[in-house]
Amino acid sequence: MPKVDAFFKALEKQLENKLPFVVYSRPINSIIKFWLQKDDALHKTNSFSESGFVFAPFDLKEPPILFPKLDCEYGSLEIDYIQSVSAAKANRTLESTDKKKHESLVSKGLNYIEEGYLNKVVLSRVQETQLEQFEPIEIFKRLFNTYKNAMVYCWYHPKVGLWLGATPELLFKVEGQQLTAISLAGTQPYEPDKKPTWTPKELDEQQIVTDFLAQQIAPFTSSTKISEVESIRAGNLWHLKTRLISTISSNSNLTSIVEALHPTPAVCGFPKDRAKEFILNNEGYDRAYYTGFLGELNLKKSVSRNPNRRNVENNAYGAIKTFSNFYVNLRCMQIKDDSAFIYVGGGITKESNPAKEYEETQNKAETISTILR
Repeated sequence: MPKVDAFFKALEKQLENKLPFVVYSRPINSIIKFWLQKDDALHKTNSFSESGFVFAPFDLKEPPILFPKLDCEYGSLEIDYIQSVSAAKANRTLESTDKKKHESLVSKGLNYIEEGYLNKVVLSRVQETQLEQFEPIEIFKRLFNTYKNAMVYCWYHPKVGLWLGATPELLFKVEGQQLTAISLAGTQPYEPDKKPTWTPKELDEQQIVTDFLAQQIAPFTSSTKISEVESIRAGNLWHLKTRLISTISSNSNLTSIVEALHPTPAVCGFPKDRAKEFILNNEGYDRAYYTGFLGELNLKKSVSRNPNRRNVENNAYGAIKTFSNFYVNLRCMQIKDDSAFIYVGGGITKESNPAKEYEETQNKAETISTILR
């Protein structure tokens, strides 16, 4: 049996047996990995000290779910494109939060901003699409083929549910003592042969996220370098992006960094605690794992000591480094029974317009819902 077929057969068997698994590919990467948990136990982490794959909610009052490395089987596949069959058939779309309700929510957020209680708040809604048929593994293949600039994944636990997504946003990654965080904000539809023109509202929103990240990592790092703002494309959308690279202090730990950064203003707002409180009290539904994060935790890899690959003798002496990488769970959907629940949101600042904010969520919903057609 060809390696590609064997790889996906193992995933299909895991799903048929109702056992936990995750299959994923990181951005600009032709490598797909899967983790197959050997039983249906529900493991959680509070310390981020284990090795495994983490799936964390928006509100960390509920501990993240862990697929422990020691309890999983692994597989990887290097490929640029996967043949897939018809993976889903959407019946009709039912909006759980209609236009008027979302605009009212945005208006309430604007009132809090005008009163000085908030600088920014990220408000979201969920859109339901009824399905006549659905093949999760085939949907993952289509995500992989379509969104090369995103972390694409299919995650399943029989005691939690089934989630799929294509997120362009890195929360942060750690390799040895180096920390990299990404500030990502602002959204505009992609138009062929046309560069985005960013408004003061979008630039302001991006700066809030960048300033927050720099401030939050300061107690745990040193020598932070902040890149220039750039425009990046994710599917049919443009975003603003800034990269922050720091050196982690020897007395810092992963738990402290997670608590400092999550949730960022890009998915919550600023000040963080006030924005989170507003979201939990006013959105009217449970985000669950939407705007949470997911990724590899405390894994090991060999790194060459000499970046000059031509120097074979020096390259023979490598170092083993611990690495973690967490992606914000955006552009995602949850599958329940015969429905796909698509989660979308947008950052609200003093420059926001309720009607345009609703339109932005429509554009974001389109990014993921096209996979269902």
